[in-house]
Amino acid sequence: MTQEYRQPVYSPPEGAADVLLIRHGESAPARPNENFPTKDGHGNPALHPQGVKQAIAVGERLKTDSFADIYVTKLIRTHQTAAPLAEHLDMTPIEDPDLHEVHLGDWDGGLYRIKAAQGDPVYKRVVAEQDWGAIPNAETRTELCARVKRGLDRIAAKHVNERVAVFVHGGVIAAAMHLATNSEPFAFQGAANGSISRLVIKQSQWALRGFNDTSHLQGL
Repeated sequence: MTQEYRQPVYSPPEGAADVLLIRHGESAPARPNENFPTKDGHGNPALHPQGVKQAIAVGERLKTDSFADIYVTKLIRTHQTAAPLAEHLDMTPIEDPDLHEVHLGDWDGGLYRIKAAQGDPVYKRVVAEQDWGAIPNAETRTELCARVKRGLDRIAAKHVNERVAVFVHGGVIAAAMHLATNSEPFAFQGAANGSISRLVIKQSQWALRGFNDTSHLQGL
């Protein structure tokens, strides 16, 4: 019989951590003259009802997977999004100190969304320069990327040869994808609420294996 050499099926290399990055569900809308609640200076809105549906869909999608741990940030929208999956798997999420959303300085608390919708000149500068630091007192891109790398490297080191679910924010996902691919800084900005992206991390090597999977959100 002739020997056959079939195409291989990918699996993470020995010694790597398999990291799913799940963006939180849609959060409450910003309204003029009504600031979001804050935590440590960060806007901390709860989920919009649509975001609750997205969280449920994420839980249904991943409930048959096996995870060593579930991670969330200090902001409530990630806790709420992780809750359905955590309940399915009878797990308690762990709060990571480095993976919260970019700090928007004077525009935190909901003002950023309003300024963006209005096409504010400073917002246009943020987009042009691909750096949050154009906003007064905001975190810079370099600062954000440094803590995202620190947080994900720490999680990966703890979970060698394991899979974890990490519920985070759009800015964090964009920073992680940029670090993994050396892309333009904002190339991956805009991951959908409730979407699933995937990194495989082995020490200093980050491999992008998936971005913005929303197949579980169809019909919502």
